[in-house]
Amino acid sequence: MDGFSTNRFFAGIKEYFLMTVGMFLYAFGWIGCILPADGMGGGAAGLSLVLCMFVEHLFGWQVSIGTMVFMINALLLLVAGFIVGWKFGIKTVFSIIMISVAMNFWESVLPPEGLFSGMENILQVILGGILAGSGVAICFMQGGSTGGVDIVAMIINKYRTVRYGNIVMCSDFIIIGSSLLVGKTLTTVVYGYILTAVFGYTVDMIMSGNQQSNQIFIMSRKYDEITKAILEVAHRGVTLLDGMGGYTREEMKVVVVVCRKRETSDVLKVVKSVDPTAFMSIGSVAGVYGQGFQSLPKM
Repeated sequence: MDGFSTNRFFAGIKEYFLMTVGMFLYAFGWIGCILPADGMGGGAAGLSLVLCMFVEHLFGWQVSIGTMVFMINALLLLVAGFIVGWKFGIKTVFSIIMISVAMNFWESVLPPEGLFSGMENILQVILGGILAGSGVAICFMQGGSTGGVDIVAMIINKYRTVRYGNIVMCSDFIIIGSSLLVGKTLTTVVYGYILTAVFGYTVDMIMSGNQQSNQIFIMSRKYDEITKAILEVAHRGVTLLDGMGGYTREEMKVVVVVCRKRETSDVLKVVKSVDPTAFMSIGSVAGVYGQGFQSLPKM
């Protein structure tokens, strides 16, 4: 195994380790803080909580929230596979499995009242939102995905272009509101909306701002190798611009990559592995339109 392969192997181990840590942190936020405070949230975890309560009230069956999360994500993956194709990354499948494992683990070792029973419920919900958001952000930075709304967004955008943020808002609003149908109180619903805001803000802060995409300029004499590596390893589109060094007057190509913020670290790792001396600049962009991103809005 050569040096490049060895570095990639250990980098991969590190990424999966961090994704595991992120998912266990996310699960602890839910099982250790949010549920003991009678909180509620959106996404696959929130929907799983509603369905668990519905099944228990209707049939008397007790299903763990971790198992229900896995069932929902597995069903969404199956449906999305037939609709948009089987193009899910191994990191997405790994993260979905780890969420379920982590939730069942914390549910088996933590007391039902949680570890912060002396804290006000609203504070527990806020703490849970911070922990869960931190865990998801860690997973995103390693190229993972928690499934749930991400998969739903893929299915919806197959037929109609809808902003990801709008899909998240609508789904969370419906899921949290539906908890009233299974015996939750209005206070729980309010807690749910507060949790959603804290969760989203935490993810944005850790992901370095609230912009969703980055534009990366890469200057290197090994631009051809970098281009091939980004296409084959990071699976991102690349544009080559003509450039010239202002001092050396040397002509070269400037590699330009536009990617989701969560994918930026993947691109940087690829560039570093090819040319550690490459000069790079990263800037947030307010909007990205075209294939793989948003469609151009109507003027």
